[in-house]
Parts: sequence; C-alpha cells; structure tokens
Amino acid sequence: MLWYICYAFIQNSNLKNKCLTLKKSCLSMENKTCPECGRSIIGRLDKKFCSDLCRHSFNNRRRAESGNYIKNVNTILRKNRTVLSELIPLETAKISRNKLYDKGFNFNFITSLYTTKKGTVYYYCYEFGYMPLDNDYFLLVKRKVEE
Repeated sequence: MLWYICYAFIQNSNLKNKCLTLKKSCLSMENKTCPECGRSIIGRLDKKFCSDLCRHSFNNRRRAESGNYIKNVNTILRKNRTVLSELIPLETAKISRNKLYDKGFNFNFITSLYTTKKGTVYYYCYEFGYMPLDNDYFLLVKRKVEE
C-alpha cells in the first residue's frame, strides 16, 4: 500500500508520524460500507457513500420521510392565508366562524401571535390575522408590511 512507500522514503520523524496516520486511515477505510447499498467504500477517509447515486438516493429518501409533514402544514397555512386574503376587502372585516369554516379555514394552524398592551390577542397567518369577538365572530385584519 501507499503507506509502505511513504514510510520507506521518509526519514524525518515528524513525517514518519504522518505516515503512521496514513497507515491507520488505510486500515480503517477497508471496513467502511455504504449506508445505502452496503458495498465497501474506496476513496477518501471521510467518504460516506460509494457513489453519487447512493448519496442522492439516501438523502432524497430521508428528505421525503420528514418532508411530508412540512408540506402538509405549509399547504394548510397557504389555504388559511388565501381564505383570509379573500375575505378582507381593504384592511379590516368582521366575519362569522361558520363562514371561515365553510371556506376551509383551519384554526389549528397560525404563523404568529400578537398581544396588544391591553391584552388583546391577534392570531396571524403570515400578514393576515384575526381576533376573536363575541358570538363566534372574528375581526379580520391585515398587518401593514414594511417594504
């Protein structure tokens, strides 16, 4: 192997240590296997996959498993934002809970809360928000976005 050649030509003690490190890395490399396909890995010491194909398929599968939940939540948040944006003509509006439900609004998903100094809580879905009023009505508001 390469470390034999390295060790034979180098007499400097500092470089001998580097050759011994190279020897250890060559030995440890022989036992590494690809986490995707199980084949042995040839190449750099820190290499984790045997090929780009294995690396891509491993990462795509991992992303797909965790990405479904995120996609579903983002879909609900976009739907909530669309419903609020359609129901607010200018800056504010008053609407019933039933009308929001009929449009497909989901009250379980918001992006932020805003509490005023008086203690009133506004629930926001991006720049559109709502505040609960009496008798199952809501005040819809649009946050002024600074550009």
